[in-house]
Amino acid sequence: MTADAANLTGAAPEPAGMPRAPVLRVEGLKAYYRTRHFGVEREVKAVDGVSFEVRDNEIYGLAGESSSGKSTLLKAIAAAMRPPLQVVGGTVRLRFLGGKSIHAATPAELAALRWRKLSYIMQGSMSALNPVRRVRRSFEDFAARHLGGTGGGFEARVIEHLGRVALDKSVLEAYPHELSGGMRQRVTIALATICRPDLVIADEPTTALDVVVQKDTLDMLRAVARQTRASLLLVTHDLGVHAYLTDRLGIMYGGRLVEEAATERLFQAPYHPYSKHLIASLPVIGAEAPKVTLPGAPPNLAAPPPGCRFHPRCPLAMERCRRETPQMLEVAPQHRVACFAVGGPA
Repeated sequence: MTADAANLTGAAPEPAGMPRAPVLRVEGLKAYYRTRHFGVEREVKAVDGVSFEVRDNEIYGLAGESSSGKSTLLKAIAAAMRPPLQVVGGTVRLRFLGGKSIHAATPAELAALRWRKLSYIMQGSMSALNPVRRVRRSFEDFAARHLGGTGGGFEARVIEHLGRVALDKSVLEAYPHELSGGMRQRVTIALATICRPDLVIADEPTTALDVVVQKDTLDMLRAVARQTRASLLLVTHDLGVHAYLTDRLGIMYGGRLVEEAATERLFQAPYHPYSKHLIASLPVIGAEAPKVTLPGAPPNLAAPPPGCRFHPRCPLAMERCRRETPQMLEVAPQHRVACFAVGGPA
C-alpha cells in the first residue's frame, strides 16, 4: 500500500519487500434481494458464493447472459447497494482499505476512497452526468475534494486529462445533452479516472454505442487504465468486448462463477459447457452452419434449482449435478472451473 493510501484510510503501510496483495479479493460473496410485502417474504439469490481477485494493472472481465448477477455483483463490490439488496455473506477486501472488507468500512472511509481509490463507470453515461449542470460542474463534484479544490491547477489537470480521451476543453462548458453519446461516454471515463484510482469498475461501458465508437471508447479505456496504472473490473455480456480488452475473464451463470482463466486461453479451450456455448455463439465470418440455441432459460433466482444451476440446460448433466453444488477447482494453471464433468468422476 502506498503512503498516501495509508494516510487516506488509516491502514498501516505494507512492509517493504513484501509481495503486494491483489487490489481486490472477493471471497464467498452472497448478495440477495430480500423483500417482505403483505407478510410474504421473498429472497432472490442474485450473487451466491462468488470468489475471485483482481490483480495490479489488470483488466478483469465478467461475462454471462442477462440475469446472471453481474451488475448486482458490481454494486456489492462498490458498496453501492440500496434496499432490498443486502450482502448476507462473504467479504470484499480492498488493498487500499488495509485488507478490510468494504462492508466493514465507516461512512468516512467510504467517502474518502470513492473516486480517489475506487471509481465506477456506470451503465449509460447519463447515469453519471447531471443533465442540468455543465460538464465542468461534474468534474468539480467528483474530483475537487480529492485534488485540492477548484483553482487554476485543478482546471489545468482536468484539461490535461480530457486530452487523454481525445476531448477538447470546450466540453467543460457543455451540458450533457449537447454532446454525442461517444463524447458523453469519454467524459464518464475521464471522470472515473482523473483521480488515478487503484480500481475502476465499469458496468457495460459501451452500451448503446455503435461499433466504431465502441472500439474507440474501448481503446481509450484501456489506454487510460494503463497510463494511470489502474486495475479495471469490466462487466459486459458482449464476449467480443472481452476478447478485445480483458486480460482474464470470469463466466457467471445463475449468480455463480462457473469458469475463470486468462481470456485468450478461455476462448481457445473453454471447459464448462456454458462457456463453450457462449463462445460457440459468437459470429464467425464465412461460417455457414446455423448457430445452435441453448435449450431452456436462465434459472429463476428466487427459486433456483438444487445442485448445479446449469444442470437443467446442460448436455453433460449427471445425477450428481442435480444434488450437489460443484466447487471452483483449478483444472489447469490459472484456470478454474466449477463442473463435475470436468473436475472429477460422477
